[in-house]
Amino acid sequence: MGRVSRTVVLGVTGSIAAFRAADLCSALRKDGFEMRVCMTRWAREFVGDLTFTTLSNNPVITDDNIGDFADRPEHLALGDLADLFVVAPATANILGKMAHGVADDIVSTTYLSVQCPVLVAPAMNTRMWEHPAVRENIAVLGRRGVRIVEPDEGVLACGDIGTGRLAATESILAAIDECLS
Repeated sequence: MGRVSRTVVLGVTGSIAAFRAADLCSALRKDGFEMRVCMTRWAREFVGDLTFTTLSNNPVITDDNIGDFADRPEHLALGDLADLFVVAPATANILGKMAHGVADDIVSTTYLSVQCPVLVAPAMNTRMWEHPAVRENIAVLGRRGVRIVEPDEGVLACGDIGTGRLAATESILAAIDECLS
């Protein structure tokens, strides 16, 4: 991996798995990627902006700040910069927004503005992952060319056992490498 001149825009959404996105951000930066992070309001309930500002070496873009793009709306500026847009963790909520063109937060508006490959790594309870609405949203996104990194199976944050854990960082990194090859 390690393409020094490539920029990954990481969208972090509101899941307990948001803390694992910090590991992904760190690994990508160590691999030489320029990192930009945008976070939903709910993601910020799980992990603070300072974590991603430090790991990415750039200000985090949220719905509450204007970031460092004073001359252009943030979602468009992020879309201009991105060689790859990664949403990890991708909640059932963001998958539905992406599948149906809803743009009501920084991650969903950025998704609609990017013209680069898009990768999502879902994380949610097994019952949500298996719900027909989520399965259809995944299918819609797949038909549009969005790369899906399937969630892992195991013990979930709520104590249930099943599919829904955010994929291992190594699996997401391998998918990123494939997207950018």
